[in-house]
Amino acid sequence: MNPTPSRERICLLTGGGYPYRRDALSGWCRTLVEGLRRFRFELLTVTDREPPSAPAYPLPLNVRSAHAVAVGRDSARPERRRGDADDPGRAAATLLCEGLVERADGPDEADRPDHAGRAFAGGLRRLAELAAERPAALGALPLADALLDAWRSGADPSAPRLTMRDARTAATLLRHALGALAVELPESDLVHCVGGTTPLLTALAGRWRAGTPLLLTEARTPVARHKPHEERLSPAVRTILRRFRGSVARTGYAEAGLIAPLSAYHHSWALRHGAQAAKLVQVPAGVDPSEYPGAAELDTDPAVVWAGSGGPDSGLTPLLAAFEQVAAAVPGTVLHLVGVTAAHEDHCAEQIERMRLGRAVRLHPLPADPRDRYTAGHVVAHVPGPADPPYRLIEAMMSGRAVVGVDVGPAAETLGDAGVLVQPGDPAELAIAISDLLRSPARRRQLGDAARRRALTHFTNDRVVRVYGALYTDLAAPPPAPAFELALAVPAPRSEPPATLRWLVREER
Repeated sequence: MNPTPSRERICLLTGGGYPYRRDALSGWCRTLVEGLRRFRFELLTVTDREPPSAPAYPLPLNVRSAHAVAVGRDSARPERRRGDADDPGRAAATLLCEGLVERADGPDEADRPDHAGRAFAGGLRRLAELAAERPAALGALPLADALLDAWRSGADPSAPRLTMRDARTAATLLRHALGALAVELPESDLVHCVGGTTPLLTALAGRWRAGTPLLLTEARTPVARHKPHEERLSPAVRTILRRFRGSVARTGYAEAGLIAPLSAYHHSWALRHGAQAAKLVQVPAGVDPSEYPGAAELDTDPAVVWAGSGGPDSGLTPLLAAFEQVAAAVPGTVLHLVGVTAAHEDHCAEQIERMRLGRAVRLHPLPADPRDRYTAGHVVAHVPGPADPPYRLIEAMMSGRAVVGVDVGPAAETLGDAGVLVQPGDPAELAIAISDLLRSPARRRQLGDAARRRALTHFTNDRVVRVYGALYTDLAAPPPAPAFELALAVPAPRSEPPATLRWLVREER
């Protein structure tokens, strides 16, 4: 019998993913929505790219709506000149930049004073209120002036120099990011934010406006890093962006009712960045064992499988550097790149041509049937990008393939002793580990069987769905009926009260 539909409405908020894009995180969201049919879902994805025209996944009946919103670029809009200090936009921008720039007491961004966090959160909240009243006002915020003033008075002496040009560049990027504050959330009983800085800004604005409870799934690697396309920016601008992302994350931790990290790695990072231990509920990722049944190895030439988007930030470059050495050590080996997106096919082709790997590398779009994802390989190389959650690693483990992984993020705790881990930044060590397994069929099978057993024990969808159902109920369920306390005008006894309340009954004389 199907469970009785719940009255709770969940807004699942992502950053350009489910249901519009097929990737690992979108697959995880789909599992949650389809597994929790007793809840009603409003799907919202907020992205800085062109929004997709239609969902990539069929939507189940418990999805009430699905919308994609693109955060507009207002870089051409001029800033306001210095003027009235009482202007709400200027005051909010000043407060936000002061909290953003204020120097740290320790060597890590996580050691920044509480005052800086409060200032940043206060400024961000004022900007959210401004965005609700006048969204266009965000495009004219005097952020460059505020950044320069804050940098001169509060930046660490070791911080890079901030020029006027740098301040204007950073202001343009921040103004674009803050556009997420103007995105309206659908009416719901709980906002479940999955993703990075952009959707979290929208979630925070919605919480401050409506007081809706917030559940935050922490699936990111540390947000303090800068992205590949930001390499061309100056050190000062990269510092501002890194601090902005970290400050938004800390604000989200403070506002969330519950935080669900994917691993002990994400758990400890959240703690170091201000999350309260009482709010953290660790929920490892999972996959459906029936979708990865663990097929036997194919009788083909040696083959390696890598799953990823194939973009500049996907781990492809170090993988190809290692495979070049594998192909020399084990002639005839083929590398299958599974799940390369259409947007990154040209990048993959350029990298393969530059490495002169030719037909040794095969490109495969993401299969509709996950049973085919890893079957072509004898060894799976798990070389993730900096922002990749551990879903692909768990898929490979469930498929019963021997895994060679790079020891970054939660890879060690996920793989355990059911695979081989190598240090990051060493293509030669990665190549040796892959080559050794290609030459050792018995050890491959032993590790593949161990990986599947470990995945079945710790990383299944049913556990994820069960725990998130409890978290949703905890945060989204209506509050208990109010209790009224009766005030009695009877003095309490001086001695310890008895087990009953008979002393309140007036004795007949």
